[in-house]
Amino acid sequence: MGNSSSSGKSTKPLVTKQDEAILQMKIQRDNIKKYQRRIRTVLDREREIAKECLAKGDKNRALLALRKKKYQEQLLIQTDKHLETLEDLTQNIEFAKIQKDIVFGLEQGNKVLKEINKEMTIERVEKIMDDSAEGIAYQKEISEMLAQNISNDDEIAVQEELEALEKEEIEKSLPIMPKVPSTKLNEAPSSHQNEEESYEDTGKQPILA
Repeated sequence: MGNSSSSGKSTKPLVTKQDEAILQMKIQRDNIKKYQRRIRTVLDREREIAKECLAKGDKNRALLALRKKKYQEQLLIQTDKHLETLEDLTQNIEFAKIQKDIVFGLEQGNKVLKEINKEMTIERVEKIMDDSAEGIAYQKEISEMLAQNISNDDEIAVQEELEALEKEEIEKSLPIMPKVPSTKLNEAPSSHQNEEESYEDTGKQPILA
């Protein structure tokens, strides 16, 4: 009887280290999706600041805004790919052997997400335009950080975006040219048509040959 009563009790499923790792990765993935929605406002503002700086002739700050924008975009992309790799690892039957690698990967992912979250405020973006001592110190700090983290390909993309913005500014400053009439000018009447009109005016009929 004792055995039957004990066997009737529901046992809680054991939560393995693998389950915990998968849960942590799902949380990180959800955070990334949330940040991707929020950061769009920040990235758009950084582009606007770059345009404002160009309009003032401040090319250096325009470049700083665009580099910061590119860096944040790449952070999200890299973290997302990093999580995909970790998710594949958790499905590995040799999970116990690679557990340390996965835990380390999750820790690195959390660090990146914290960095993204720290920079994901409009207040931080506006500091690029700040001429105060604090603002200038922040701009210097960001410039040094980006110099170490922006790849050559990203720098090329930034320069291309800057050139596109400069082109926009030039086009804005150009005077608006009058539109060319789309309708053709009336052609001059032919001599034959003039003869017919003159006969109509006099009431006479043209003499047929």
